Amino acid sequence: MAYKNFSLQQLQNIDAAHHLHPFTDHKDLREAGSRMIVRADGPFIYDSEGNELLDGMAGLWCVNIGYGRHELAEAAYEQMKELPYYNSFFRCTTPTPVLLAEKLARISPDNIKQVFYGSSGSEANDTALRLVRHYWALEGKPEKNRIIARKWAYHGSTIAGTSLGGMPAMRDQLYGAVPNIDHVMPPYAFELAEPGESDHDFGLRAARAVEEAILAAGAENVAAFIGEPIQGAGGVKIPPESYWPEIQRICKKYDVLLMLDEVITGYGRTGEWFGAQTYGIEADTITTAKALTSGYQPLSALLVGDRIASTLVEKGGEFYHGYTYSGHPVACAVALANLDIIEKEGMIERVREETGPYLRKALTEALSGHGIVGEVRTFGLLAAIEIVKDKATKERFAGEGAASVAVRDHAIVNGMMMRAVGDTMILSPPLIWTKETIDMAAERISKALDLAEADLRK
Repeated sequence: MAYKNFSLQQLQNIDAAHHLHPFTDHKDLREAGSRMIVRADGPFIYDSEGNELLDGMAGLWCVNIGYGRHELAEAAYEQMKELPYYNSFFRCTTPTPVLLAEKLARISPDNIKQVFYGSSGSEANDTALRLVRHYWALEGKPEKNRIIARKWAYHGSTIAGTSLGGMPAMRDQLYGAVPNIDHVMPPYAFELAEPGESDHDFGLRAARAVEEAILAAGAENVAAFIGEPIQGAGGVKIPPESYWPEIQRICKKYDVLLMLDEVITGYGRTGEWFGAQTYGIEADTITTAKALTSGYQPLSALLVGDRIASTLVEKGGEFYHGYTYSGHPVACAVALANLDIIEKEGMIERVREETGPYLRKALTEALSGHGIVGEVRTFGLLAAIEIVKDKATKERFAGEGAASVAVRDHAIVNGMMMRAVGDTMILSPPLIWTKETIDMAAERISKALDLAEADLRK
């Protein structure tokens, strides 16, 4: 590898001179220097100094089958030799996106049989936004174009994705969002439930915030509601069981389309192929990416329900939308190999029946009694740890997010890669984690919490 001819300092200097990182304070990064990840294997990543870290984030929510699967490299290599690229414009296609579309139709909810490809979840959500508004225009209701979304949702970093999302810091830097998008409360009981309110009642109240927004805007003006089955980048906010059935009822009552963002939950993380199946949601669009290829290639797939697809085909004429890399043959070949591995090795069943329940048990037992842990919550192979100063009152430490950053930094030093979001620590490990890996994670996180608490309470 060419990089082996350079020292870490040389690479960091080049990085600082030329590379603008995503979601980064660049002055701070350049003073500290980037951590250089140089290889990975199974559930572990390794930096340039030889340190091994257990990857608790599956890269960035995506490497579901773990690192080092040669089958995916071979699928890419064979496809590159035969046909490295051709587009899906001009009434053309290539075999791999066709076969992948058939595969996705088979594993998707019953009402979904069509796929639109892109290269990222952000692109897929842009497409979904355009598509639902175009659908209503084709149905003779162009005024029905308002979208109801949620605070703390993450739907990508493009202008449309950020507009749909509910991240305050991101929206502050838009300097002009896409219009006609309203945001309501998320199903985040840890901070938003009222004293004495049951999970069931809170779930209904959070869902009915969507109904209130529809009524305020006028149902005749609302195109769709968009939500993640479990809010991921917003802090793994897991809704009560009452939430999604009530959302479904509300959408049907007011003839509002339901857009599901499964960029994080899709392809096995909840113990089913999709969170839609886990929660029994009948969505009109499902945005997917990340684990579609386990991150080995950039690819997204917007799954389109029968209602929208039928109108688009029968009434639409030309849909003036698409990307150079829509249905890239190499990325689709990798996706086919990836989904085959997930299926043949029973990874989804293992999450549902073994590792998901074990993750909940292990983290709850090891961490819930800790002095700075306000709550541990998990679903499938997703987890969140709320960091608090006072367990009884849920008071946070001073400096929003500073406490969780302290936990994160101690975790990394102790061989555990995890993420801090606000005052919450989050986990989204590869689906290949075992009980032994989970025990290792619980031990390393517990040690990081001990060290962070010692610092924070000085």
